[in-house]
Amino acid sequence: MYDTLNLRLRTEEAGGTDFVEETACYLENVGEHLFNGDLVVTGNKGSLKISLNRRQLKIKDGSICKWYLGDNFQTLGRQDTKQALEKLSDELHLPIERASVTRLDLAQNIIMKHPVETYINHLGAMKYAKRLQEPHGLYYCFTDGRLCFYDKTREAKASGANIPELYQGKNVLRFEQRYMARIAAKLNVPEVTGKLITDEDFYRNLLKRWKSAYSSIQKINDVVLNFEAMKTKQDLNKMGVLSLIERAGGVVEMLEQINEAAKRGDLSRKQAFDLRKAVNEAAVLKDGLTVKSDAITELDKKIKEAVMFYR
Repeated sequence: MYDTLNLRLRTEEAGGTDFVEETACYLENVGEHLFNGDLVVTGNKGSLKISLNRRQLKIKDGSICKWYLGDNFQTLGRQDTKQALEKLSDELHLPIERASVTRLDLAQNIIMKHPVETYINHLGAMKYAKRLQEPHGLYYCFTDGRLCFYDKTREAKASGANIPELYQGKNVLRFEQRYMARIAAKLNVPEVTGKLITDEDFYRNLLKRWKSAYSSIQKINDVVLNFEAMKTKQDLNKMGVLSLIERAGGVVEMLEQINEAAKRGDLSRKQAFDLRKAVNEAAVLKDGLTVKSDAITELDKKIKEAVMFYR
């Protein structure tokens, strides 16, 4: 499930290699410039962009899947990633397994029954994240990473990329978890290296985190009236509150809007308290008054299967 990998290899990790003298010759489309008085060499190894000076080498801004498999529609499993890094090591004549990972994307293509937008419309607020919805995608932004949901087929068509036969004519939801900063701290390890990301236990932990990130998203717009449970006018009133919660983007988002209104002075302290109480009471009764959306049930199942069967 690996996609983008950014790597940094220092000269001490490469046995004292002078990258300018010993590695630049293995690059294509080579260019040079000065930065703070140091010579910097840039180039490519296939679709991967590489920059280096005498002290370090950086591989960034490219999908290792595209470099290794020929397209970035697919993703790499643990063993494929190991083989890709071994190939890169051979071509650059460097121990890439010792390189530090400075960005790590975990992704999966999920073939769905309905158009991708159907599922995106059911994903609401997420704690500690800023939710940004675009016409064909949804992004949750953190200080050190992203969660991304988008239509992979649409993206491939827009970029002119080939779509593998398996995915042609299908609704393909792409779910990515991007670790973009402080990766080691985020994953509770001293350092994340090329070797570590091919370790089985480490990989399984990443898959669990990927699944857990999805599970922590508030699911919205899944209110379907359950008339077997709705017997009184009070139940109908609570159903109305639930509908407002769904429109607001879920319980967390609704409570945040109430708190903001109280801070502005639009609500008194008691009014804000009463509204929060009504929201929480309605949320508790949600399972009895509503039926879960088929779309969410399907997506839950596919996310679970991805972790169970992907190796």
